[in-house]
Formats: sequence, structure tokens, C-alpha cells
Amino acid sequence: MKTGISALFAAALLAGTATQAATLDVVKQRGELRCGVSQGVLGFSAPDDKGEWSGFDIDFCRAVAAAALGDADQVKYVPLSTKERFTALQSGEVDLLSRQTTWTLSRDTDLGMSFVGVTYYDGQAFMVRDDIGVKSVKELSGASVCTETGTTTEQNMADYFSANKIEYKVIAFEKADQTIRAFNAGRCDVYSTDASALYSQRMTLNDPDRFVVLPEVISKEPLGPAVRQGDDQWFKVVRWTLFAMVEAEELGITLESAASLLESGTVAQKRFLGVDNEAGRALGLNPDWAYQVVSAVGNYGEIFERHLGQASALKIDRGLNKLWNAGGLIYAPPVR
Repeated sequence: MKTGISALFAAALLAGTATQAATLDVVKQRGELRCGVSQGVLGFSAPDDKGEWSGFDIDFCRAVAAAALGDADQVKYVPLSTKERFTALQSGEVDLLSRQTTWTLSRDTDLGMSFVGVTYYDGQAFMVRDDIGVKSVKELSGASVCTETGTTTEQNMADYFSANKIEYKVIAFEKADQTIRAFNAGRCDVYSTDASALYSQRMTLNDPDRFVVLPEVISKEPLGPAVRQGDDQWFKVVRWTLFAMVEAEELGITLESAASLLESGTVAQKRFLGVDNEAGRALGLNPDWAYQVVSAVGNYGEIFERHLGQASALKIDRGLNKLWNAGGLIYAPPVR
């Protein structure tokens, strides 16, 4: 009897694993990638007046669609709050979460999800109105701080303020737009979240020049996309899409040059673009999957500059997000 039960349990487990492992097939059959994004953070993921989405995280969704479907436009964007994002991924409402989410041990082990890598190295910071005369976080004793629930922000502040013996009061909101409205209306003295989001949200405030981001960064916030656990193939498709964007920058392959390099490129460039290279088959993708990614959205550096860097309204310095060979932390294994 035990043997029979064990066999049934093993069969059920294998069936469940097979079902979970079908994400790429489901996406292909559906003809559409469902991508969980923010509810609107300028530079990362935000809709315009016509409902067209754009941003750094949006282009990652588009890159995955290009790799999996050969068409970067076949994406349905699902806006999610910080509270909703993990449940939406767990339940299968979305295939991929590309939404300014910090990679932590507990999230990588307790929530049924796996982070595929880091797309943006960030850290928690603080923004204040310039007329209160504060130049440092250590001058914030007694301040009220607006932030969002369901993030790493509250614990980071608790750790930092406790270590520095700073008294403060948290005013937490479920959604980013509620938080920024409260700060803009003067309901709190300080707004705290990832530094990149502060630079983005500052652009939405009344008279942005009246607000300053303080110099201290109090945490490590490696932001990256995540997928459900239990589907190794889909995990690898999404992870190697990220690596392809990085390696394309290293190889000097851009959105504009990708097509011409199919003929005139170096051996390494042609191999990356899928010329006489069947490596993509192991992922369940076409040989030209990396070409589809770069020719649709560009390489990592292009995407960064377009949405976050000097070509954008935010003008964020790449800093740690430079390539490894330029003094940054962005690094990819060889895509071959």
C-alpha cells in the first residue's frame, strides 16, 4: 500500500512539475507575454495619455517577448501594486514580474518565485523639501516618513534609524501614487523609497526643483525580474534574455547595427546574433533569438540611457550599473 501511495504521489508531483514547466509553451500558444509592471513610475514603467507603456522595465518585457515569440509587441502589461505583485506571479496571472522588485533571500525562497538576475543596482534614499533645511538623513530626528507597504523600505528604515538613534514616524500607503500625493500635500516630512524611484517621482511633484534627494543611501536594493519557481526552462529563457542584452553592449551590437552585423560583423558578433549557431535551441528558442532581442529593444546600455540616463528626463548616472569593464557591476556569462 505504501508503495502504491508513494507511486501516486511521485506521479502527481511529476505531473505538477510538468504543468509548471509549460510557461514557454503557454506563452507561445497564447501568442502573448503577460508581464507584471508597476502602476506608473516614470523611467521604469508608465503609460502615456494614449495608454502606451514605456520604460526600462517595459523594455525588458518586450525583450523577453522578442526572444520567446519573435515579436516584442506581443505583450500585455498588467499594472500591479507592491502588495499585489507577488500574488499575481504565484497565481499565474502574469508570466513574468518586471517591476522594480528587490531580490532578497526570503523572497527568493518563501514566495514561490525566483529572481533571474539584477537589472538595476539601487539603494534606499530619502527626499525632502529644500525649505526645511535638512542636508543629511541624520538630521531627520522626529520626522514623519511616507512610504509604501509591502516593500523592504520599512525594515531598512527601522534598522538604520535604530542604529543611529533617530526617532521617526512612518506613514505607510498601499500604492505609490497615494504615497507621493501625501508627500506632495505635506502630510509627511520625508519620502523614502529606492533612489531611482525618488528621482522619477520627483518629476511628478509640484515644482520639482523644491525637492532634494539626500546623499545617504542606506541599503542594497538589487532590482530584477522574477518568475515562478519550478519552471527551469522559462527561468533560463528570461535569465539569458537579460544576459543577451548585456553581452550585446559588450560586443558593440546596437539596435541600429544588429541587422547589418549579420553580414559584416566579427565572428563573435555573428555567433551572438545566431549565424551558424544553434545554441538557442537548447532554450526552446529560435537560433536568432538574441538578434530578435537587440533588433527590437537595443542593448542594455541603450535601454538604460533611453529611459533613465542622460538621454532621459531623469538623467541618472549609470554608476554601479555600468558594465564590469567600465567600473560597474553589470556582468553576463558568455552567450554562446
